[in-house]
Amino acid sequence: MFSSKEYLKQKTGPYGIGRFSYLQSLVTEYQDTSSDDAKEQVLANLANFAYDPVNYEYMDKLNVIDLFLDCLTEPCEKLVEFGIGGLCNLALDKSNKEYILRNDGVKLVTGCLSRSSEETVLSAITCLMFLVTPASKAEITCLPVVDCMMRFSQSANRRLSNLATVFLEDYCTAEQREAAIMSHQSQQATTHSSL
Repeated sequence: MFSSKEYLKQKTGPYGIGRFSYLQSLVTEYQDTSSDDAKEQVLANLANFAYDPVNYEYMDKLNVIDLFLDCLTEPCEKLVEFGIGGLCNLALDKSNKEYILRNDGVKLVTGCLSRSSEETVLSAITCLMFLVTPASKAEITCLPVVDCMMRFSQSANRRLSNLATVFLEDYCTAEQREAAIMSHQSQQATTHSSL
């Protein structure tokens, strides 16, 4: 449910902990803890709060986007999953999208396409779609990404194949799809000839 600042003030009351203070305590806990389980729980909470636009201003002040971006290169799959989930929740907002794009977000999100977690891969595809702008489209729809989406579109996993198909049909040109097919066929021919 989306909230308004007025609703949150009314709900919290004059002496309750405010949303900003609560989010700040989550960020501090994430930074101070050495427990992977605690980090996962905190990051999952932050990713959930990233869904509500009323929190965007607070998340900006607390550098939560940087925290999510940093998580994308973690070895722990759950941290990556929650980090990409949080970015996905924030990426439709224009200023958040611009910030993600300015800070190597496409490269970091694209790196999540090869992760083993299905949820991470699905969030990465969705996030890439949300990050498409006239300026970022060429990077997001480059041949390696389109080739990856072509492979995903052939997956037996319906969620993955459907989302990859949407990416290919809505964000890629026929020429880009054809180039990916040709690249894939060329790779297969090279593999077969070396055997």
